[in-house]
Amino acid sequence: METIGNIWLWAGFGGLVVVALLVDLVLMRHGGAHKVTFKEALWWSLGWVALALIFNGGLWWYLHETAGAAIANRVGLEFLTGYLVEKALAVDNIFVFLMLMTYFAVPEEQRQRVLIIGILLAIALRAILIFAGAALLAHFHWLLYVLGAFLLLTGAKMWFAAGKAPDLEHNPLLRWMTAHVPFVRRYHGSALWLGRPGRRKFTPLFIVLVMIGITDVIFAVDSIPAIFAITTDPFIVLTSNVFAVLGLRAMFFLLAGMAERFHLLPYGLAIVLVFIGSKMLLIDVYKIPVLWSLGVVVAILAVTVALSLARPPKPLPGA
Repeated sequence: METIGNIWLWAGFGGLVVVALLVDLVLMRHGGAHKVTFKEALWWSLGWVALALIFNGGLWWYLHETAGAAIANRVGLEFLTGYLVEKALAVDNIFVFLMLMTYFAVPEEQRQRVLIIGILLAIALRAILIFAGAALLAHFHWLLYVLGAFLLLTGAKMWFAAGKAPDLEHNPLLRWMTAHVPFVRRYHGSALWLGRPGRRKFTPLFIVLVMIGITDVIFAVDSIPAIFAITTDPFIVLTSNVFAVLGLRAMFFLLAGMAERFHLLPYGLAIVLVFIGSKMLLIDVYKIPVLWSLGVVVAILAVTVALSLARPPKPLPGA
């Protein structure tokens, strides 16, 4: 696998992520279990975005000094494009998280804990999938065509599913869990289960965590191929993914009250996936420059958000 990542870059990235997570966890615990306000979520979101941009700037400077301006500029654009794509796709992830939290009536003060555990699961899962994917692509170039076709199908599926709420009542995994996992109907603070082994009963919070973990798997499988269309360097793929995931908790509380206002965003995300899938399929015919890819993604998302704000969703019949 060709990569710009050396031991110092990997160590620096790993240390930065660990410190960032510790700071997040310490501040979250210091504040106690509480409802996150819009202002708090906004500042945290800006902080995570700033951290990603600072990392990209530091990476650019390092490569500029050690490998030259051309490589530094290319890698900087690849990271920024990958980060933007993963951040945008994470919005759809957030909407599903919000639906799960609402369906299970998770108390506001417990939502932070659920999300931080979900983020840790997502980071571990994505790291495994990214290294496995990079290793396979290094040996089997034709897999790019498979991933491209997969993204086209995923984009089409997202387009036709846009505007329709997932049917949790008939979700097979949820129905199996509620039928076979012994659980109590009420929340008990932050407890995931009650009782001794053998007579243990799980709380609804445990069910939510499992469902969020499964959701992470589904969205990782959908989103990781998208960034491989931008770069196959595992260092860029992983770092841009992780920085996008780190801001999920803050983004959740930022968008929690505005999900309906961005009702057209799923259509924009579907178009982004189709564009990236097409780019993958054309990679041996014409390689679309990274700067063009960045411009197209930004334009699609900007137009979608603007149309969402200009054309509010129609009220449901009988509402």
